[in-house]
Amino acid sequence: MKKKVIFWVSTGLFSAMMLFSAYSYFTDEMIKAAFVHLGFPDYFRIELAVAKFLGAAALLIPFVPRALKHFAYAGFTINLISAAIAHLSLGDPAAAWMPPLVFLGVLAGSFISYQRLNESSRPELKPKEALGF
Repeated sequence: MKKKVIFWVSTGLFSAMMLFSAYSYFTDEMIKAAFVHLGFPDYFRIELAVAKFLGAAALLIPFVPRALKHFAYAGFTINLISAAIAHLSLGDPAAAWMPPLVFLGVLAGSFISYQRLNESSRPELKPKEALGF
């Protein structure tokens, strides 16, 4: 029960942030200006918003296959690290580069709790089996 609570709280919080972020990418002029400030083309903002909507859905919908959830976790990890690096490289204040790192921690909590929830359903491979012997 505790594992499920940790998973749903961390995943819900993270997904809500990503959904709000994606919505803002479409509607907020300040976000559009931030993409210009970072030197990204406008189509990237739209592409990233769509990816965030799809990724959040993949994390929240229980019957999504594990492989797709893992792609979502990997994509969000790359996105958050890249956001922090982009802001740091331009000398932006901590208020710009810290939030992606904080949410990376929330994402890590979601991923770790997801893995722990699904430990019992994963078949354990012996080292030789993992290598195909």
